[in-house]
Amino acid sequence: ELQQKVEETELLKMELQMLETERVRLSLVEEKLMDVLQLLQQLQDLNISKRALGKILLSTLESCRDPQNGKAHLFEVLDTLYHELTACELLQSQPLEQAQNHQSLSNPLVISC
Repeated sequence: ELQQKVEETELLKMELQMLETERVRLSLVEEKLMDVLQLLQQLQDLNISKRALGKILLSTLESCRDPQNGKAHLFEVLDTLYHELTACELLQSQPLEQAQNHQSLSNPLVISC
């Protein structure tokens, strides 16, 4: 009976470790998603055309075409989209002071689990 309890404890420890790993992964995805949403909001405020935004999205999807593990692929797509958005000429030409002002006034979206 004691051996069974030890085995159950080990299984629970492994499950807890897997849950913690998943929580960290979800936290990273949430942060990247928040960054992407903030950039999209800035671009909307700068009146980016739907065509330009569509090109950015299609470019992102094209560069992430190879299917991988679903969880890793999701983060890769978000990360690529983030980099594509930051490279957008409208954001590059926006004065730094205005960008910082916009960030401090923006209403952040909070996702809680």
